Amino acid sequence: MNLSFAGNFFPYQYETYKLPNGLTSYLIPVKGSGLVAYYSIVRTGSRDEWEPGHSGFAHFFEHMMFRGTKQFPGAVYDSLVTSMGADANAYTTDDYTCYYLVLPGSKLELAMTLESDRFQNLSYSEREFKTEAGAVYGEFRKGRVNPWSVLEENLYNLAFDVHTYKHTTIGFEEDIKRMPEMYDYSKNFFKRYYRPENVVLVIVGDFDPEATKTLIKKYYGNWQRGYIAPKITPEPPQKSERRKTVIYKGRTLPILAMAYKGPAFDPKDKMSAAVYLLGELAFGQNSDLYRRLVIKEQKVQFLGGDFSFHRDPNLLTVFSMIKDENDIDYVESLIEETIRKMQQNSADARQLEDLKKRLRYGFLMNLDTPSKIAGRLARIIAMSGRLEAVDELYSTIDQLTPDDIRAAAGKFLQKSHRTVIVLKGEK
Repeated sequence: MNLSFAGNFFPYQYETYKLPNGLTSYLIPVKGSGLVAYYSIVRTGSRDEWEPGHSGFAHFFEHMMFRGTKQFPGAVYDSLVTSMGADANAYTTDDYTCYYLVLPGSKLELAMTLESDRFQNLSYSEREFKTEAGAVYGEFRKGRVNPWSVLEENLYNLAFDVHTYKHTTIGFEEDIKRMPEMYDYSKNFFKRYYRPENVVLVIVGDFDPEATKTLIKKYYGNWQRGYIAPKITPEPPQKSERRKTVIYKGRTLPILAMAYKGPAFDPKDKMSAAVYLLGELAFGQNSDLYRRLVIKEQKVQFLGGDFSFHRDPNLLTVFSMIKDENDIDYVESLIEETIRKMQQNSADARQLEDLKKRLRYGFLMNLDTPSKIAGRLARIIAMSGRLEAVDELYSTIDQLTPDDIRAAAGKFLQKSHRTVIVLKGEK
């Protein structure tokens, strides 16, 4: 057994196990609960849908994988999952797709039998494909009743010209409507992306690492390589502000979104880490702006920043739901004022250190069950391909200074890189 620590932050020992076909597994034994979290991370999301007219397939396969195989059809798969007392689910993001089970440790081999089979031998008829494609379109239409979904769709479509972040995770509506005609393409998509080099297993909980490595080799060892990387065109620099007013077909308070082009995730890069903290310092619940607009003046229903990490350069977005349409310009002006202050002045040193402590504490306190451990690791592993990136990221965060926050604000929160959406309900 070759258990080791990633570094000084991630608190559990783990082992990295790699097969000759490229499959990487992270084994994190945590004794006591009797449970195992079994995560299969496919490093393919809507970002990888680079062919025009074919958006939405990463999310589509989140659905399709539950159709099963010839050996274990969907109904049989569901029955076996239920019989072993497991929870099974999946989700798709712009950067990856994740499938997971939480089960008794004694049922690990059965879970691996089922998961390895559907990842290598997924089987579905054209009729089943069309049925599921129709369900996906129904999910898209359901999202249209949510003003936030409409806002997101318009924001990314306007902010990006060529990069695949232009479409949201579920895809463009016209592509989803044509999806039932793309049965052969779906087979090709699965063949390209669901390959061992593009998948990472994260297994956490009550299990024996040596026995589990034997099972991984047994059930995944014959999986053939064949991953074909997508041909993603980098987004060119944005040179001027973009603005759009969107009328939502229903009732809603006005929503303001101000989005700036940010950096790609790099756990060792100070600017990548600095923008993550910048969003919380400037627009989080402990910020001066939040206290003014939400608590003191009560002008807005909601204020927050989404400055999260992404595999490629993506958006750093400030959102606000405003109570009175007449206050939209006022709220925008205060956001701009806050950004100017962050650009001109170093961040408050004490607030920065308090935020670092909260981030560390929040991460560590959510590692108390196998499922939470695997869930916390999934996104960072998907973006970097490595568990070690967790320690690298928090080491970089620890090194950040108030001047680093100011530098990040000056570099990324530029008006020429900005896209502004104002969404209003119908009169």
